[in-house]
Amino acid sequence: MSVLGCDPASAQHDFRDRIGVVLQSSELWPNLTVRETHELFAGYYARPRDVEEVIALVGLEAKRNARVKTLSGGQKRRLDLGVALVGDPDLLFLDEPTTGFDPEARRAAWEMIRGLRGLGKTILLTTHYLDEVQQLADRVAVMRAGHIVAEGTPAQLRGGDAETEIRYRLDGETRVVRTREPTRALHELTAQALARGVELDELEVHRPTLEDVYISLVGEDAR
Repeated sequence: MSVLGCDPASAQHDFRDRIGVVLQSSELWPNLTVRETHELFAGYYARPRDVEEVIALVGLEAKRNARVKTLSGGQKRRLDLGVALVGDPDLLFLDEPTTGFDPEARRAAWEMIRGLRGLGKTILLTTHYLDEVQQLADRVAVMRAGHIVAEGTPAQLRGGDAETEIRYRLDGETRVVRTREPTRALHELTAQALARGVELDELEVHRPTLEDVYISLVGEDAR
């Protein structure tokens, strides 16, 4: 196995300088301030990022002088991310970074992660939130019992040979068509409706979501 061009088992200290980690849960020193915490971790690296820049990046400017014990759960999660970023890593591991977030905080975290990707960072994200995967991932690996059972882009995983569902109302009745050729099926349905001079009310086309794909791949393990 090679990570950043090195064998992790025998890599030296400068290799570890290039990696940042956000654990699923962590405890930082409660009586330090946000700024002091970042400064502490910055001191572990040869070429850290500017502390104020990192605090701004994770959205904690207003809390820079607040003690860790006074932060909310979402703010502590941002602090975890800031600590991982202060060393300016090339590779960042995020272990379920938005666990426990409310919807607004989760979307803010997504924007933050997109920003990191824009900085050229490589991010390995583990999560059970499939909407998070669909929003953020360039490539996805689905694991079952410790083995990768599918890999590809979100679009590739949602594609494959999965069926598309077409749902509509006609003559007061809800009808559902499942097909692996949605373009052809939709063309035939609309052509028939036009020929009869009727509308296909509540017409919807649903492609499989990543959650559908995940459940089909892992079966009983998903439950």
